[in-house]
Amino acid sequence: MRVANEFTGRISYRYDNVEYYFRLKKANDQLTKENEILKNQLPTNFFNQDTGAIAIKDSIPYDTVGTLRTYLWREAKVVNNSVNLQNNYITIHRGEKQGVRKDMGVVSPSGVVGRVINTSDNFAVVMSMLHRSSSIQVKIKKTGETGSVQWDGENPDYVTMNNVPKSVPIAVGDSIVTNQLSTLFPQGILVGTVAKIINNKATNFYTLRLKTGTNFYTLEHVTVVENLQKDEQNKLEEATRKSQ
Repeated sequence: MRVANEFTGRISYRYDNVEYYFRLKKANDQLTKENEILKNQLPTNFFNQDTGAIAIKDSIPYDTVGTLRTYLWREAKVVNNSVNLQNNYITIHRGEKQGVRKDMGVVSPSGVVGRVINTSDNFAVVMSMLHRSSSIQVKIKKTGETGSVQWDGENPDYVTMNNVPKSVPIAVGDSIVTNQLSTLFPQGILVGTVAKIINNKATNFYTLRLKTGTNFYTLEHVTVVENLQKDEQNKLEEATRKSQ
């Protein structure tokens, strides 16, 4: 009788664990969807064309007083991810049929992930920030000093910001975020925090070693960021260059 009870108890325990897993997965999927909705409602997604404009809370380009949406966010699940190569890529389960196109930014809940470089109907490939050709436009959050961040192909936990003037006050723990010059990301998204300040004695610049905001080892869900005004800006700048 005791053996039977023990066996029944084990089955019940395993069933409870399986049921808990599916409840947890359902709750996580719901939170992911809610996160997408909330991100699309942020006032920073909109550009007010006049002082009477207000921030709208849906995905249409304009409201009745001329508020212009700049950014649109789409959640996506990671289905493939490399970390330890020289050039790393991430595959997400969202593609052209879901509005994802080449040259859109990709972020995680904790920071920058990379850039979309290829798409199919239902999938997209992202060039990870952990790619030797990746370059992210950034600034030091507390001072506004701008620059770019690259990966040296070594430790997936760290990226590098070069040529930071020694006149800039910088400390370990300072945040490095996306800047206003990027067309991929809204400004202010965390790229990393300063882990080490390297003093290049032969120059007037520091090299900053940054701990990435995103943990690429545990990446499961990301958000694709569409800049709805990027094409207009690029076309104008290209036309201006050609006219000179």
